[in-house]
Amino acid sequence: MSEYTISRVYPSDKRANSQVEKLLLAEGIRRDKNLDYTCAVYDDDYNVIATGSCFGNTLRCMAVSHNHQGEGLMNEVVTHLVQHEYERGINHLFLYTKCNSAKFFGDLGFYEIVRIADQVVFMENRRTGFSDYLSELAKSKRNGSKIAALVLNANPFTLGHQYLVEKAAGENDVLHIFIVSEDASLVPFEVRKRLVVEGTSHLTNVVYHDTGPYIISSATFPSYFQKDDEAVIESHANLDLEVFVRIAETLGINARYVGEEPKSLVTGIYNRIMSEKLPEHGVKCVIVPRKTEGGEVISASNVRQAIKEGRLEDIRGLVPESTYKFFASAEAEEVIRKIRGTENVIHY
Repeated sequence: MSEYTISRVYPSDKRANSQVEKLLLAEGIRRDKNLDYTCAVYDDDYNVIATGSCFGNTLRCMAVSHNHQGEGLMNEVVTHLVQHEYERGINHLFLYTKCNSAKFFGDLGFYEIVRIADQVVFMENRRTGFSDYLSELAKSKRNGSKIAALVLNANPFTLGHQYLVEKAAGENDVLHIFIVSEDASLVPFEVRKRLVVEGTSHLTNVVYHDTGPYIISSATFPSYFQKDDEAVIESHANLDLEVFVRIAETLGINARYVGEEPKSLVTGIYNRIMSEKLPEHGVKCVIVPRKTEGGEVISASNVRQAIKEGRLEDIRGLVPESTYKFFASAEAEEVIRKIRGTENVIHY
């Protein structure tokens, strides 16, 4: 390794970024759109021969040129990325890898959480990380014969979300709501969570949970080693279900409620896979038709679009009073600025 150097690749370095792209493609990897740090190993002629990246608490897009494999370069890349994460205060790390690479990362101190055969392995650098998460969840287990779950991003919480929650709560003894806690949405997690809790405070059989790092949104699921967008969605759905089944076993969940969304490719594939696979684990998948207003389905995308266009009054019929009050308050100014500054707020 003495003849090689490893350093950060800055977005402005067009030559290095072009070489990183070329290397990844040669190794069958698409460069992920969600990256906040990239490094490269250079040879004597300053050519990129290995690379790796981070996004939040995950390591991504790691590859070594086939001409330099077996030289320990991947160890150097992982060590560099882990050190970078530690320096910015992130100690609990995750990665997604192809099944045939899992043993290699296991030797570097990563432990398998779940695996989708022939697709992806989800790993972390804590031996008991996921089991500790499940043990913590078990403390909130409630008794009942009908125990349901909902996973909500709620960006922001709408009357559509409220309708889904009320239906699930009304049909079950206990409802566990998992609020996606990664901050990849225009509305910050702390606000999203507060609005969910405020908008469902009239229900007495609801238990709230942060998803933590184990249930992630489609926005940040890595896409770099799947062949196309549909394969990415399927891998994410299958991985999410493997994690959810472990959670369901811990809490005694026997039904998962999801909202129907005919216009969403992502949700359509997700719902199909859940409908097929959840019953295999004793969990019923309940797909609920969307609540409508004025002949249109109520969606968080439409709420964000109205906010972006300065039509705050138009969201009154789309969100609970608690959500409207937040956006009408001075506290929401920064969130509204962020929404208005985003080119596309409609997610499909």
